[in-house]
Parts: sequence; structure tokens; C-alpha cells
Amino acid sequence: MKKTILRTLTLIMGLVFCGAGCNLFRPDPVPEPNEVGVTINGVVWATRNVGSVGTFVAYPESAGMFYQWNRKVAWPSTGPVTGWNETNASGYDWTTGNDPCPPGWRMPTKAEFEKLVASGSVWTTVGGINGRRFGSGANTIFLPALGRRGYTGAHIEDGTDGNYWCSNPADDSFASGFGFNSLFGNSFASYGKSQGLSCRCVRK
Repeated sequence: MKKTILRTLTLIMGLVFCGAGCNLFRPDPVPEPNEVGVTINGVVWATRNVGSVGTFVAYPESAGMFYQWNRKVAWPSTGPVTGWNETNASGYDWTTGNDPCPPGWRMPTKAEFEKLVASGSVWTTVGGINGRRFGSGANTIFLPALGRRGYTGAHIEDGTDGNYWCSNPADDSFASGFGFNSLFGNSFASYGKSQGLSCRCVRK
């Protein structure tokens, strides 16, 4: 009886200090090997962003890390950074050796992102984080709008825009990326290779 009362009081205090946007009943984080992905238009997408190299973050709305195009170096998605590399990586496709995705996964192509867009999407909020949900029915994924880091490493557009790398195509200075926001929906654009964007993997 005392344990039940204690748990109830703990829950009430948690709600008071956590606020309305906090979810105390969320499931435990998905262990790394248990990420099976979601199939949307024939492509198996991971449900979470890339965190540090070779790992996924704990939850679909978790930020993860930013990466420069074709570089296997993780940068924080918030706060200032030092040592930012302002040069452009070479190459015209994201090479396997520089892929930050966990084993069994890889960076998506522009064509695969186009299939994702074709599945439909809606601007929404998960765990207090803005973003877009793609797909329909039970087969959906949430991409958080985390902004990006510019050419000098400065963080911009947090909470209003989502920016994700495509593995190809690219030229000497720019590479293809997928972007979205609440006002203009989804779009594809060329981003400078030295900018930092989010990464969402697909199954090999």
C-alpha cells in the first residue's frame, strides 16, 4: 500500500515539474539491434535519426547529430561548436567508408526520399518537437525539424525547418538534400557540402 501511494505521489510530482508537453508514459528506448525500420513505398526507413557514428538515437523525436556531406564526423545539433571544417568534401556520391549509419543501414538516395514524399506527410509535434510525419496507417516515420549548421558551423532554423542529406547527387561544392517546414511542405535543394544536416538511414 505504501509503495502504491509513493508511486502515485511520484507520478503527480513528475507531472507538475515536467509540464503538459512531457510524456511520462513513453516506451523505453529501442535497443540498437532491435531497429527493424518501417517500409514505405518499398523502402525500409529507420524510425530514428543517426546519433554518434554508427548509432541511432533513443526516440523518433530525439535530435541526433549533424554531419557534413560525405564526412564521418558527428557534430552536436545544438549550441556552438569549435573546429568546424569549412572545406568541401570531395566526391559525387556518399562513399561507404564515410557512411555514419549503423551496420545494415546506409544513407538514402534522392530517389528514395522522393518515394517517401510521395507517401504523404503532415506537419506535427512529437514529444514537444516539431517535424513531419511521413507515410500512412501503421507505416509512418517522424522526421524532427532540427534546422542545420551553416558554412561556419552556426546553428540555424531550429524547430522550423528539417534538413536531411541525400547520398547523391553532388558536384564539387554542393550536394542534394531534402528539406521541409510547416509553411511550404517538402522540397529538394542543393546544400553546401560543408553545412551540417541530419541523417536518416535506409535498410541496405
